[in-house]
Amino acid sequence: MVRLELDQVVMRRMKEDDIETVKALIKEGCEGTENRLILHIVTRPLCLFILAVLSSILRCFVHSFVLALAIPVFLLIVFLKLTMPRSTGVLGSSRPSWDYVGSSYRGTQDETLQNPYCRFSGKTPLTKKPRRRIGSKDKDKDKEASTEKVTPEREQAAGHVWVADCDGEILGCLFRDSETRAGVRRFCRLVTSCWYRREGLGRLLVQSLEQREGETGSHRVYAHVPYPSKLGEAFFRKLGYQQRGEGADEDDDEEVKLESPERGFLGYPLTKVFYKDL
Repeated sequence: MVRLELDQVVMRRMKEDDIETVKALIKEGCEGTENRLILHIVTRPLCLFILAVLSSILRCFVHSFVLALAIPVFLLIVFLKLTMPRSTGVLGSSRPSWDYVGSSYRGTQDETLQNPYCRFSGKTPLTKKPRRRIGSKDKDKDKEASTEKVTPEREQAAGHVWVADCDGEILGCLFRDSETRAGVRRFCRLVTSCWYRREGLGRLLVQSLEQREGETGSHRVYAHVPYPSKLGEAFFRKLGYQQRGEGADEDDDEEVKLESPERGFLGYPLTKVFYKDL
């Protein structure tokens, strides 16, 4: 655990040079999520019943009871591994994650979020980007990236990626989904580095982006949390979010009904939907 000075954190839009770092950060932060989701699906009553029926049928052709029991489970796990999108349960969307990462950096390079901790400390956060030598291969990549045509429509559909930067090191990231409904935003993926967890970095990212979205006219924010993630649920509840289905006045709120959890095999929900009015 590394002590983090939150007033020195700069929250800015992701740039082209940040893509590989953000990709590695996501891989680290979401490690094991897919396996937990598969375990959640396999242990549902209906799924267990179907597996039992298939095992009984297979027992007529296979003399080994262990094989008759293991083969359907193994085939189901392989099927889920191949068909379950990598973003499902993490983004709350079945669209490929590179739709977010690959085009959102096309936005304004110097766009930043307000850091409320700077008002208390009186300090101004500084971002120092480490220098790197540019070789011929890097120049070719930069040339290809600059010639790639990304339309404004694709960028708007991709949403935004915000990163927490401290002295040139990316400590966390937060994905904001595309604008599908007026006045409504969705936070899809929140990841912080394992060295800087429980330091308030995730709270800082979410609250700063909430403030920005509120200032631009948004009135509600949704957050999709993977179904088995108790930590994620507790995090958003502490920030004032409530889970869809728990509100007393939701029956008259048509907006809440439009936001449904992502569903997987046999229609089982893979995410829990949380929302907060700004």
